[in-house]
Amino acid sequence: MRILGINAVFHDPAAALVVDGEIVAAAEEERFSRRKHGKSAVPFSAWELPEQAAKWCLDKAGLAPADLDAIGYSYDPALADDDADGTDEGGWERLRTLYARRAPAFLKTALPGVDPGIVRFVRHHVAHAASAALAAPFGDCAVLTSDGRGEAESYLAGEYRDGKLEELASQRLPHSLGLAYESLTEHLGFHRSSDEYKVMALASYGKPRFLSTVAEHIRATGDGGFRTDPLDWTEFAPARTSADELLPEHADLAASVQRAVEDVLLELAAWLHERTGHTDLALAGGTALNCVANTRLHAESPFERVWVQPAAGDAGTALGAALQLAADFGERAAPMRGADLGRGWTDAELENWLRRARIRYERPADIAETVADALADDKVVAWFQGRAEFGPRALGHRSLLAHPGRKENLERLNDVKGREQFRPVAPMVLADRARELFSRGPIPSPYMLFVHDVAEEWRDRVPAVTHVDGTARIQTVDADDEPALARMLRGFESRTGLPTVVNTSLNTAGRPMVDDPRDALECFGSAPVDLLAIGPFAVWRNA
Repeated sequence: MRILGINAVFHDPAAALVVDGEIVAAAEEERFSRRKHGKSAVPFSAWELPEQAAKWCLDKAGLAPADLDAIGYSYDPALADDDADGTDEGGWERLRTLYARRAPAFLKTALPGVDPGIVRFVRHHVAHAASAALAAPFGDCAVLTSDGRGEAESYLAGEYRDGKLEELASQRLPHSLGLAYESLTEHLGFHRSSDEYKVMALASYGKPRFLSTVAEHIRATGDGGFRTDPLDWTEFAPARTSADELLPEHADLAASVQRAVEDVLLELAAWLHERTGHTDLALAGGTALNCVANTRLHAESPFERVWVQPAAGDAGTALGAALQLAADFGERAAPMRGADLGRGWTDAELENWLRRARIRYERPADIAETVADALADDKVVAWFQGRAEFGPRALGHRSLLAHPGRKENLERLNDVKGREQFRPVAPMVLADRARELFSRGPIPSPYMLFVHDVAEEWRDRVPAVTHVDGTARIQTVDADDEPALARMLRGFESRTGLPTVVNTSLNTAGRPMVDDPRDALECFGSAPVDLLAIGPFAVWRNA
């Protein structure tokens, strides 16, 4: 079966292709259009499809649109409640539903040759659940999904057995952990449905001194559900714009809501474990990108293993829709082997790009050793290797790398990227060395979706990647899966004694992560980066 998955209705439009249960390709539209998040998260943008991502997925597999057996669209308009309190945004909600109903016709236009009759609507949270449980490295498991909203709900909990989902609980709108967090994000002067990770980072600077009051409004109900009653955030901290100063009360409010959401998720997980008896839990939905909450679930919930879909946000529902249809057709999905599901180029193709750009470059004996040298010399390196990542995390394919032992490199990288200075950067470390430096979170942790405590004896040695609360959001590297990264890390350690480097996404503020060679060259040309390591080639600043 050749199944294309489509996410389009809310934000982060994406496409994914599953063939005979194998994940062949997955990509977000923003990587092609260069528009952050692909489109605005408003009802009247629901007609916009991930056309370029879908066409690339088909091209990757050598398929034409007419070759598809099914298309999964990760929203079922028949389930939408246009009059639900909190979802009818100024009267526009019905337009979202109308556009979703017409998705088969839109797809016929976007992908000429497609039979609109093969389009199947997949409930939003079922698509989230499938993206996690059916792609996880274990078999039967419990699954929990939470985000802003789907058709008429914001959460689903259940279990997969033999590829089939049994739903055990859900939460109808307007109650939503994601929407509550989005509301706080906007109050704090950030972009909702986009900048929630900034609130999580800010929370580390505060104390949850408003928790008792917040927890009265954001709370679990003991039956597998929860409530998020409206709160006037101005009672705790003044509303701010992006230009306003961040005050201690802003950080304290962020810490209080962060803790309340974590506590609710822990209660939901405990309820789900009691109902299912599973030892393994799979997570998806935008809330599952909250790596601090994920770590508490790993450390404090009854589950022994917790796996998070690396594209846990709405982009991942494209993959989930395809996997769910594959399961419905009786195919067993193969576990997800990695997040490198996007575009890639051969060495010859990369060299052609460099020649056309008329830029000086060299081909060293080993690009990994060249980068290790540069990092040891405190250079900032743009690392462009292999296929692009699916999801919001840079995982050693489209990364900015730096020396972790220089505390000033945190400020330096935030300046390079145009980010707020309170935001941390992350360490990349070989999986077999990680336990020497990091504890509490799960290891291996290849997708940068948990936080770990930095060992006391290492905090002064790797200050650039140690957050204000003593944690780090690590990425572990398996030498068998990522040989070039492993050589670079070993080379850096041989020069510095440090087995880890700084890894953050290769982009600048307001721009999607770099995807193709042109993006890499443009980013390198406009940002104060010392070296571009693109495939086996090295491009030096002022060479």
